Amino acid sequence: MSTVPGRFLTIEGIEGVGKSTQVARLSARLNERGIAHVVTREPGGTPLAERIREIVLENARGESLPPTAELLLMFAARAVHLNNLVEPTLRAGRWVVCDRFIDATYAYQGGGRRLNVEHIRQLETMVVGARRPDLTVLLDAPVEQALERARQRNAGTAADRFESERAEFFERVRDTYRARAAAEPGRIAVVDASQSIDRVALQILGLLEARSWIS
Repeated sequence: MSTVPGRFLTIEGIEGVGKSTQVARLSARLNERGIAHVVTREPGGTPLAERIREIVLENARGESLPPTAELLLMFAARAVHLNNLVEPTLRAGRWVVCDRFIDATYAYQGGGRRLNVEHIRQLETMVVGARRPDLTVLLDAPVEQALERARQRNAGTAADRFESERAEFFERVRDTYRARAAAEPGRIAVVDASQSIDRVALQILGLLEARSWIS
């Protein structure tokens, strides 16, 4: 067990901004530098949390999932994920690279679903406590462009609960993400995701180099 905890990095953004691609790119670069790490996602990341993810994302047949239930399920999955994967990995001195975390809840359930932000804060205190990412990279792109990318990526497959939402929903999500980035510039770095995949990947590496976390 390492006496130095690992770094906790999260990648955020609306559908179609390239989060999965950049997580994979970042993981490859960390491997090249010999940095032990785990790649994970929210909701999900462990077998039990992935089962909760299926409930959240599935377009229910004949029965709706109220926004409040969606919010509670997100935090249920997060509690499992933190306890069973994230915290043990960080304590062992390995890094965690996570596709979405708490910022996504404020953006999607708070901004997108218009749920009470104070209720989200209360759940955050209960489930997340003082845990915060060491760095959050917000991949930002105009909604129309991002959704077109998502449509091309998902051609021929059924859209999940969030992918089925209208552009207005994602405008609110994006606005909330950008507001959080403005409020926490030391933690959340905004990267223009409308650039090429290679350029975005280089900028993410540059953020880590600027903090002297990698060389």
